[in-house]
Amino acid sequence: MTATALMPPPDALRSANIHPETGLATDYLNHFNEVVMLLEMLPDMPDCAEDVLAWAPCGYEDHFERTGYSGRETVIEAWRAAPRAVRAHFETLITVLDDVIISLQAQVAAGDLAGAALAARSEAEPLLAAARAAVHGHVTGESDPDQDAAQASVDALFG
Repeated sequence: MTATALMPPPDALRSANIHPETGLATDYLNHFNEVVMLLEMLPDMPDCAEDVLAWAPCGYEDHFERTGYSGRETVIEAWRAAPRAVRAHFETLITVLDDVIISLQAQVAAGDLAGAALAARSEAEPLLAAARAAVHGHVTGESDPDQDAAQASVDALFG
């Protein structure tokens, strides 16, 4: 990220579904929403295990490049212009979420589908909620029950 990166104009942000203050797009979280949903369905639909195991972490810019998102140039430009603190907070949440999902994949590979589904609800969901909140400008320390639960999960992982 360069210090001279400029945020795209407001109309471009709106059309690409980018939060105007954070410069982040919720569409990136679809990469995680899908695998978490599949994890939660595993006890009733064990055939989803293959899709869960096929999931791999994907960075913000790479995600938009790979998916061919129609506003990808604007999304990437806004990402590069986003405030450093916003990006750092968001990237920290994503790193922990990646690690949680990778550990859940190990549970699935070991055959513990019910345990992986339960952990998806108790560990991955709160982190996803915190990432959604971060996209909309909510950061740790604000009064947000989803954020508080997510921070507790992050603290437990690093504690």
